[in-house]
Amino acid sequence: MFYGEYSHTIDRKNRVIIPSKFRETLREKGIEKLYVTRGLDKCLFMFPESQWKIQEQKFKAMPFTKSEVRKFTRQFFGGAQEVEPDRQWRILIPDYLKEYADLTRDIKILGVADRIEIWDIGKWEKFYGASREKYEEIAENLMDLE
Repeated sequence: MFYGEYSHTIDRKNRVIIPSKFRETLREKGIEKLYVTRGLDKCLFMFPESQWKIQEQKFKAMPFTKSEVRKFTRQFFGGAQEVEPDRQWRILIPDYLKEYADLTRDIKILGVADRIEIWDIGKWEKFYGASREKYEEIAENLMDLE
């Protein structure tokens, strides 16, 4: 659904413009609501409403009596914000999420199949630099899981 890597900026009002390729996908699928929350590796995850509902169902199926489930769901769902793009296809990133991901002016927006990730450019470059060296090794290990 979402693919590619785009460089953007956050404006002074904490607004981020959704890349045009993602806008096309959202329009084609009639998606108006998105959910942005704390992601992993210090980025933000943004899901279309339909994918968000799938995530909710997965976590509802986990036993809330387990401490790790409670800890994660509090961060993930408690930190979530429903957002609707404005006419210019901008979304507002709440201060607490901007702080969580250490977002500065320059950001990287990635399409990762069913979600969009928003990264501070410095954090993305560090992550990418460290993981690209192991790309083939990671692929090999993942293929062994099948």
